Amino acid sequence: MSFRSDFIRALPLLAPDNFTAAALALFRYQAAHCPPYAQYLAQLRREPAAVARLTDIPFLPIEFFKTHEVRTDPAGPGPASWQPQEEFLSSGTTLQQRSRHLVREPSLYRENAARIFEQSYGPLSGWTFLALLPSYLEQGNSSLVAMVDYFARQSGQAQPAFFLHDHAALRAALAEAKQVAGRRVLLIGVSYALLDFAAETGPAPELQGLTVLETGGMKGRRREMIREELHQELQQAFGPAGIHSEYGMTEMLSQAYSLGDGRFHSPPPLRVLLREPSDPFSVAEFRPDGAINVIDLANVDSCAFIETKDLARMHPDGSFEVLGRMDNSDVRGCNQMV
Repeated sequence: MSFRSDFIRALPLLAPDNFTAAALALFRYQAAHCPPYAQYLAQLRREPAAVARLTDIPFLPIEFFKTHEVRTDPAGPGPASWQPQEEFLSSGTTLQQRSRHLVREPSLYRENAARIFEQSYGPLSGWTFLALLPSYLEQGNSSLVAMVDYFARQSGQAQPAFFLHDHAALRAALAEAKQVAGRRVLLIGVSYALLDFAAETGPAPELQGLTVLETGGMKGRRREMIREELHQELQQAFGPAGIHSEYGMTEMLSQAYSLGDGRFHSPPPLRVLLREPSDPFSVAEFRPDGAINVIDLANVDSCAFIETKDLARMHPDGSFEVLGRMDNSDVRGCNQMV
């Protein structure tokens, strides 16, 4: 068996006490077989054999997903190298270079995402998934759309999952879904689309008793809001229950969820470490606030160690709040109002 197949087989069994060993093993594998990452380490003069702790690992700046093919392949370039079965692209405008995540095995992404969701929310079969993700649908190649589509199909729901701009049809689907015994209803949407829907619909009966999950993103359609303000406005239409959130991105194959309290909880394949925003190499096991570095062990075929441009507050229990983005970071699709 290969390192990759053994690693993927062990991924669903990952526990907190073996995360560090798994991450260090994956680091050495990717340091040897991911050319952009290997070149980055060489430029830093960082010897992989000398890396003994998570905080020793150099994290690849997220911009590399815009400028390079970030792929790990022991076969190297040539006819024996693996070919991507799927390509995810970040949201953006026609003037922007979009991040690309080449996916070798689509089922790895979908099954990992489903496992993470079920750890927080229970079986997919207990949910009906309805989605307002217009900009993602329009631009295509969205990992979020692929995930929601998979969840809806696996749940066996009768309703279609996606509603582009048809708010009337969504209202009818919500009312119908709420009548199905034994199922809860999850309305997942990009922030601006949820706000538009809430403003048009108001506090209607079919909007009450849902689980509302926002994925962030104004896409240039509305002014940017801090999360608390966004959630307060959504609660005026959807009721007093906490608004849930997802932390994910094109460059990651795992997600973290906030279950209504504003704090994200990392699933087993994901670990968030913070760094001093002005020093990319100041990663700490625990820092009360700083910029986010992620370790995503599901990224076995790309790079698992990513330096993002998001800012966060860390809590002693390991949960984190996302505070915004660094002032000088690239404008991404979720922040186009800048």
